[in-house]
Amino acid sequence: MVRFRPARDVRPALLALAFTLAPAFSAPAAEAETRRVTLAWPSDVGPLHPHGYAPNQMFAQAMVYEPLVSYQAGGGFAPCLAESWEISPDGRVYLFRLRKGVTFANGEPFDAAAVVANINAILADRPRHAWLGLARRLRAVEAVDPHTVRLTLSAPYQPTLHELSLPRPFRFIAPSQLSAPPGQFAPAGTGPWTLHETRPGEWAVFRRNPAYRGPAPAFDEAQVRIIPDANARAIAFETGEIDVIHGPSGLVSPDMFRRLAALPGVKARLSAPAVTLMFALNSGRGPTADRAVRRALGHAVDRDAIVASVLQGAGVRADALFAPAMSCAEVDLEPYRHDPQLARRLLDEAGWTLAPGARVRSRDGQPLQLDLAFTGDDPLEKMLAEIVQASLADIGVAARLVGEDRGAAEARQREGRFGMAFHRTWGAPYDPYAFMSAMRAPAHADYQAQSGLPDKAEIDAAITALLAAGDAAERETLCRRVLTRLHEEAIYLPLVHVADMSLAGPGVADAPFSPTAGEIPVRHFRPETR
Repeated sequence: MVRFRPARDVRPALLALAFTLAPAFSAPAAEAETRRVTLAWPSDVGPLHPHGYAPNQMFAQAMVYEPLVSYQAGGGFAPCLAESWEISPDGRVYLFRLRKGVTFANGEPFDAAAVVANINAILADRPRHAWLGLARRLRAVEAVDPHTVRLTLSAPYQPTLHELSLPRPFRFIAPSQLSAPPGQFAPAGTGPWTLHETRPGEWAVFRRNPAYRGPAPAFDEAQVRIIPDANARAIAFETGEIDVIHGPSGLVSPDMFRRLAALPGVKARLSAPAVTLMFALNSGRGPTADRAVRRALGHAVDRDAIVASVLQGAGVRADALFAPAMSCAEVDLEPYRHDPQLARRLLDEAGWTLAPGARVRSRDGQPLQLDLAFTGDDPLEKMLAEIVQASLADIGVAARLVGEDRGAAEARQREGRFGMAFHRTWGAPYDPYAFMSAMRAPAHADYQAQSGLPDKAEIDAAITALLAAGDAAERETLCRRVLTRLHEEAIYLPLVHVADMSLAGPGVADAPFSPTAGEIPVRHFRPETR
């Protein structure tokens, strides 16, 4: 049995490290002394069910709910709601020993029965969560005793701890709320914050959770202002209406980030580049079903120019699907270098020719035109879509820009209604394993983009095998095989590996990043001392 149990002499230090990422409740200050930090987000936080997806926002779910284990920078795991765990030699059984004395915000006990109830609720809706390999493999969850839980898998699954640490769906709500009707549902978690009040389209207010077990967040309240427009977010920050802009690239444009970073009293940070911005190319419909077209698109775009003119320090060029820091990402692949002449030659050889005086190529009467879909309210996506559109026009490809709100853009991807769809990897700890697992789920852009490949079933089988492989060398081999195949078929047009951004205004001393993508560690934000 492989065991994780901190030794007695180092356990306090390890738990202190884990709980630096999870401060707890202290008695609230008087109203006049309440310390509030205000953030901005493009959309409402949602009803905040821990097992739900859109419109629930991951960062808000992670403020309220906790996992069994916490992902740590560098790839390890620390105790969270589980204080220790053991893994059977065959990799099929996980035994978690839970913290004692933990309660949900509504007073219900957190114990093995609560874990079993939550996980069974997830498994009852298994198809919805099938993008995660763990949801497919998990066969039983049992309470061994009031504070011990056993998970049994149908087959070994290497990323089990990774997926248990994600912001959703394997987090825990008070059991009474699992079946509460919508009008009576209350998001009662064990995390450092509770959702106090919301006004849809305007704001949501979070307060410290009085039942939380660890050190208190430095701020008493966190208000999330709903500001859909990126320029309006920037103005709100500049005028002091909000204190912090924190999260993925696109919350404000790179130019605006640099301008705001130069303001007096502003603390600006960029994370290490870990998320890849790209286009998924649909191999199952339209002109992009032709491999020669997909390869030509890869050679048409000048990634170095994008890095220099658009990102200016907020990212690096991307020649492959995952950032180099990701496990199994370092595959020796020939980049699609910027070469418009080669792109034109590939199209000519495939029969996509440019008639005299024409601006768009055609073959057998079919024009070489496609939809280029992106999220319309994301300034970085819009900027990159326009640059790529101009690059494609230069080789005789007509790209029609389709900018939609996030929900419509995601629906278009799920349904495969695109020639090119703006896409991004998810960052740690999703990448590479959870991201590759989702390639097998029809509700994802990756599945739709790969759907026209004759060996799609073999690619999915290789992904399934690598996720089960206990041997690291075998995983690397299978991962390399899948990534090489997708690269050869030009299913993705990687553009740049980008950083997350953090802007903290006067009054906020620090607004650091979380090791887990999609989380905003508001519990770590610190006010400036006066």
